[in-house]
Amino acid sequence: MTSQLHRAAAFEALHARPGMFLMPNPWDVASAKLLAGLGFEALATTSSGFAATGARADYQVTRDMTMAHIRTLAEATSLPLSADLENGFGDRPEDCAETIRLGAEAGLVGGSIEDFTGNPAEPQYPLEAAADRVRAAVEAARSLPFRFMLTARAENFFTGIPDLADTIRRLQAYQEAGADILYAPGLRSLADIRSVISSVDRPVNVLARPKALPVSLQDLQAAGVKRISLGPLLFNTAYGALVAAGKELLQAEGFGFAGLARSGDELIAMMAKA
Repeated sequence: MTSQLHRAAAFEALHARPGMFLMPNPWDVASAKLLAGLGFEALATTSSGFAATGARADYQVTRDMTMAHIRTLAEATSLPLSADLENGFGDRPEDCAETIRLGAEAGLVGGSIEDFTGNPAEPQYPLEAAADRVRAAVEAARSLPFRFMLTARAENFFTGIPDLADTIRRLQAYQEAGADILYAPGLRSLADIRSVISSVDRPVNVLARPKALPVSLQDLQAAGVKRISLGPLLFNTAYGALVAAGKELLQAEGFGFAGLARSGDELIAMMAKA
């Protein structure tokens, strides 16, 4: 098994090399192994996808549950693993720092801290408090014996505050707090993405949302995006296929869905490549 030190070095190198890379989001051992077997170079957890595996909504899993899930995925492949660590599982900077340390112990070489509070009355932490939380996470990451890539997220477009100027101010503050990667999920246009990238000097992650943001991977790379993550897209696609197959069966329409099926032997052979 590849050591955590080597995974960390590989993950840092992906961010340093020219061009863009894709970081898909598995939700269990099988999906992690399949994605590794297909040739992806790094993986990231999906908080909503993982929650849905237990029939829960996003933000309904505990830190202990998340850490157990991270450990399972980290042991599944030799690829670098980053994680959606939500808001650090607590409001205090100390909570964010502890979450980074626990994530590293579980096998992570990267992870994100977001500024979403979970409180509908005040969905984002005030800027100064949000930056303090990122700073504490960065300090925890820098205390580790390997390079941990810390992503800071500005949740404006996911919290009903689609203010691009405030999003950029937040990302700039998180950059100053030491974040390695910046991320504003939910940006609505290629122009928004270009504005973010031109306003910061850290690698920028973009969330793939084909229906809401119908732009090509080539367009995103040309705009200067460093990293594409998919969030729950693969999970939703897989389970969407299951729902479609079930409806086809119930409506006695046949087995058209089987055209996408792979044999068990083929899937196991692909997983073995991980």
